[in-house]
Amino acid sequence: MEELTVNELDSMCGVSDAELDYRFVEAVRIENEIKKIKKLPIAGYDCKLKQAYIEYPDGSREYVKET
Repeated sequence: MEELTVNELDSMCGVSDAELDYRFVEAVRIENEIKKIKKLPIAGYDCKLKQAYIEYPDGSREYVKET
């Protein structure tokens, strides 16, 4: 039978994976709001085109080209 290994940080903080996911999503959302206020470009991903892009304050998007 395989032993269950416990990550030291998980055992110390007691934060679930779902809670970490939620915190990460919120951190990204807040960071994007700050960038919009400062009129900075925001990186994103278009699921339909399966391609990363940079969205500028005027709403235009520049898709990243593969190298």
